[in-house]
Amino acid sequence: MRVLVTGGVRSGKSRHAESLVGSLEACRYVAPGPTYDDADWAARVAAHRARRPASWETVETHDLAAALATDRPVLVDCLGTWLTGVVDDAGRWDDPVDALLPWLEGLVEEAVAAMRGDVVLVTNEVGLGVVPAHRSGRLFRDLLGSVNQRFGAACDEVHLVVAGRVLRLP
Repeated sequence: MRVLVTGGVRSGKSRHAESLVGSLEACRYVAPGPTYDDADWAARVAAHRARRPASWETVETHDLAAALATDRPVLVDCLGTWLTGVVDDAGRWDDPVDALLPWLEGLVEEAVAAMRGDVVLVTNEVGLGVVPAHRSGRLFRDLLGSVNQRFGAACDEVHLVVAGRVLRLP
């Protein structure tokens, strides 16, 4: 089973993704996002941790390929925060999208090639809103749209979560 779970912010996509692997004792939970020093972010991270079974292994890394290279079931939450982290780490927010796409495609291909067993990937759907007013927002939207397409193509199913309801896309 390889499933990409997408949806808007606070749509219920993380809870849905967790339900897909929730009965598994041995699951690797990959938290690939950046670390922020603020109370709101800390509260969000704490809420996610509290929902996870104690038997799950938690891996906090931007090295998505290494985190996926396991025979254990893997839940990645989420590709949007992973994208932010890798672009931050590389200092590439000012690069043109055409220069970033080949680099990013390489990272995605490496991660897809590393997927061995059951994988559930959570991501944000960014293509349904308004055009962001700032360049960094447009760059993020364009890059994440490409990331989502590539991972969606590598998955057996894509689940769109809206208002806590799930639509399974073939």
